[in-house]
Amino acid sequence: MSVVHIVGEGGSLSTERTSFVGQRIPNEIKVLPKYLKKIDKATFRKILQVLVTSFEGRDVSEHSIQELADVITEETLTYTVSGLHRLLQSALRLPHTSLKQQDFQDELHELSIPQDFIPDITSVIFGSRRATIDNNSLESGPRLPKLDEFKWRVDVAISTSVLNRVLEPTLLVEMRLSNGKVSNFEIPISKFHDLRYSVAEIIREMEHLEQRSILQIQD
Repeated sequence: MSVVHIVGEGGSLSTERTSFVGQRIPNEIKVLPKYLKKIDKATFRKILQVLVTSFEGRDVSEHSIQELADVITEETLTYTVSGLHRLLQSALRLPHTSLKQQDFQDELHELSIPQDFIPDITSVIFGSRRATIDNNSLESGPRLPKLDEFKWRVDVAISTSVLNRVLEPTLLVEMRLSNGKVSNFEIPISKFHDLRYSVAEIIREMEHLEQRSILQIQD
């Protein structure tokens, strides 16, 4: 998908599609080029390696940070790390299929990222270590508990304390979640049919939405 980016007033990006950094450039990314001009390629690669290590879920050694602090000022290190982190994070949150390498590099140019640093940044987003970063993001990100076990049976109440003869079937359900929580509840057959109908309606609506072109990724 080809796209034209134009930097507008106030640090905004006017585009034919949404920029990977968002419609308005974050302040951390906006000031990043200023500080990248103060460091050499070797130092930049060390900073990038520290960030990649963090994105992969591995511990960053204090020695690595101290090495950087010995060669550049605290201000330059702080703004470079925060800016690069925000830039990489913005690109990594997008699916691989929705961000093309050439578009990404073009946008880095428009963000005034020095040319010497663009190949290294690109290799993080499109290189072999992307899979490890994505896996760590999935494992460490917030998520809802999953359904581990589902048991059910049908009971028929012959009588209650109010009525001598009921003979109404009831669905008894036990659900066990991945966080260890166990829930038990009863569902009258009439309510179960209502639930079944509602789920079918939701599935039908989802299928209808998926057929709309606005939700389909096009090259």
